[in-house]
Amino acid sequence: MKKNNKKINPKNLLEIVIQSLEKDKAIDIKSIDLISRSSFADFMIVASGNSSRQVKSMSENLTKKLKDIGISIRKPEGLINADWVLIDIDDVVVHLFRPEVREFYKLEKMWEITNLKNSKETQFLK
Repeated sequence: MKKNNKKINPKNLLEIVIQSLEKDKAIDIKSIDLISRSSFADFMIVASGNSSRQVKSMSENLTKKLKDIGISIRKPEGLINADWVLIDIDDVVVHLFRPEVREFYKLEKMWEITNLKNSKETQFLK
């Protein structure tokens, strides 16, 4: 059960997460705006670490930082192998990968926005 969970603006939370990941030398940090596209979160962050050890360390440092400022979160998923760690911070969902795993799943590709007005697929919809 959560205790004294501090409510923070999702954009401010996003900045806190990105700063923590940058401090830990995360690779290729991508922020994906989900506000008008999803009901489960406002933002998704995808980043990589060079090794399972770095991915685990980034996850632990982020959860500690959030706890220190009064934000309680669910226990991160995937810490045992640390190939892909998921951290759910309510309005922000963080995915931390080893590069090979990130390349395999291509998670951010699923959330890319395509311009349907200019795509060839739209011609078949008319």
